[in-house]
Amino acid sequence: MQSAWIDRDADAALARYAKLGRDVALRVYTTRLLGRDPRLVLHGGGNTSVKTQLVDLNGETVDVLCVKGSGWDMGSIEPAGLPAVRLAPLIKLRDREKLSDEEMVQLQRANLIDPMAPNPSVEALLHAFIPHKFVDHTHSTAVLALTDQPDGEALCREVYGTRVGYVPYIMPGFGLAKAAAQVFDADPSVEGLVLVKHGIFSFGADAREAYERMIALVSLAEQRLAKNRKPAFPGARLPARPARLAEVAPIIRGACSLPDSKSDGAWKRFVLDFRGGDAVMNFVNGTEVARYGQAGVVTPDHNIRIKNKPMVVAAPEDGDLAGFRNAVRDAVAAYGETYKDYFSRNNTRVGGIKTMLDPSPRVVLVPGVGLFGLGRSKKDARVAADLAEAAIATITDAEAVGRFEPLPEADLFDVEYWSLEQAKLGGARELPLAGQVVAITGAAGSIGFATAKAFAAAGAEVALLDVDEAAARAKAKAIGGAALGLKCDVTDAASVRDAFAQVASFFGGVDISISNAGAAWQGRIGEVDEAVLRESFELNFYGHQRVAQAAVKIMLMQGTGGCLLFNVSKQAVNPGPDFGPYGLPKAATLFLVRQYALDYGSEGIRANAVNADRIRSGLLTEEMIASRSKRRGVSEQDYMRGNLLGREVTAEDVAQAFLAQALALKTTADVTTVDGGNIAAALR
Repeated sequence: MQSAWIDRDADAALARYAKLGRDVALRVYTTRLLGRDPRLVLHGGGNTSVKTQLVDLNGETVDVLCVKGSGWDMGSIEPAGLPAVRLAPLIKLRDREKLSDEEMVQLQRANLIDPMAPNPSVEALLHAFIPHKFVDHTHSTAVLALTDQPDGEALCREVYGTRVGYVPYIMPGFGLAKAAAQVFDADPSVEGLVLVKHGIFSFGADAREAYERMIALVSLAEQRLAKNRKPAFPGARLPARPARLAEVAPIIRGACSLPDSKSDGAWKRFVLDFRGGDAVMNFVNGTEVARYGQAGVVTPDHNIRIKNKPMVVAAPEDGDLAGFRNAVRDAVAAYGETYKDYFSRNNTRVGGIKTMLDPSPRVVLVPGVGLFGLGRSKKDARVAADLAEAAIATITDAEAVGRFEPLPEADLFDVEYWSLEQAKLGGARELPLAGQVVAITGAAGSIGFATAKAFAAAGAEVALLDVDEAAARAKAKAIGGAALGLKCDVTDAASVRDAFAQVASFFGGVDISISNAGAAWQGRIGEVDEAVLRESFELNFYGHQRVAQAAVKIMLMQGTGGCLLFNVSKQAVNPGPDFGPYGLPKAATLFLVRQYALDYGSEGIRANAVNADRIRSGLLTEEMIASRSKRRGVSEQDYMRGNLLGREVTAEDVAQAFLAQALALKTTADVTTVDGGNIAAALR
């Protein structure tokens, strides 16, 4: 591992944060250097600090500890993520014999310079008790590969000798802080501390010294891991043709979903993130993956995000998806029972005071395919997959030089159900479509884009499908997050299948399909060329059928129901002159909606439609509005408000109608009219 310190970048940090002083500026700079290397830190893990002086709200200069705020990501930290705490009161706490977690948090918050600052790290006291000015803490995969062994401390002593101190595993908090300080006091010349089965600390008189000591210590671990390695994972015998990712993901996603007891027909679904690199494949394809893959997490900090162990399923064989689906459902049931037993044993041990979290896995290992991270959002799924990949790096190295041995389950349980760790995940109320995946065709148009924005705002992961791939990608970028833009020509069956396969591979499946692509052809029905009618039917009827078929296939693999939504048209029930080529396929689509509702209601799949009229879009352009209003002798505004309510209907109004239908779990075969009031187009 090489130092990433660059004088020019350090100077830039000093200039950018000049008002905060040299100490804080360089603390931010080296914290980011550590946080941007996944071999050291991932997703809110690790912490850093600096002891300096700041002016408090009374205008007095005081000694403070600026320490990473709980939950902040080191790779992108700002000064606000280093809350300043009065140092003297923290150091005084070392004289205490006991200090509960709740008291520790209260005392730390009571001594914040800024009362609105985030909670200091749960390891703030350890930073305070070490007298060095700069203190760094990481969960280096190389160091963990050495400590996560039956003789982990002995291996580390072989590597570091007296260069560092050694702290046996203690759960983070006051007890660990005191123990670490005692180890340091026994030899103040040490450059760092190895926390067995947890991580490593380094410290120094300035930011660069502490940072580069961390790099040097980790490099020594890497050098040891490169010696006397044995093949870690002999390969298992696998199917000659494994099933495709796009078929495997929905099966896993559906099996891991949980019925929501609060509402009949609702599910707690997860979004997936897939990894299949060489290191992952070598790991999941090993003959002993059930042993080393399910032994436990590599550091307790990971436990709250990926549970105490992954789930391993049988390798899926192409052509036997039914058998794979049954095997996965059995594996999920077994995993859930094992987790419940784990919870029951340990909850009894701590006095029965805990409430069990959901028993679904957050990492699934699939021989022949790869690994999946699971989360309630794509972001959370990526976090789980990132942590799983880091664990693979650690376990691979550990098995190459010895045998991976994590903490006992009691220690893992205590961290997983520790209130201070759970606080990192936040208590924000979930949005109504959290965990759901939506695919929208015609998504680069006015209605499609408005719909994508509305569903993303409701918590869904959105895939924007459009014949114009560049436009779809641009609209997805505008939405942000994990929004996915893909090419999809609904008149081409192969294009539709490929687009939905990409959505399933990226997110894990599809829960809501919004078939919105369309175009308007005109002509007197008795005179229009048959080719025009066929072209319109290809897009405005068969296009909807192809999209619905692709979505239903995925929904059936998931087994958690779903929702098919269709953009029909006022033309389906109230045809206008010379619009037969457009209205006829739309009328057929209206029947299609009801047929899907009839045929798949027993599978929990709903089918509904929106009947909209006079929406500014690619179908009703500004030129068309000007022409029609002129022909009718009214203003453009009056033309657009030509309904019972006298209000213009927008793409956003249509989007809200789709959203309402998606949320109405007990409504199917519905047609919602969004036109401001048109009795001739009313169905009832």
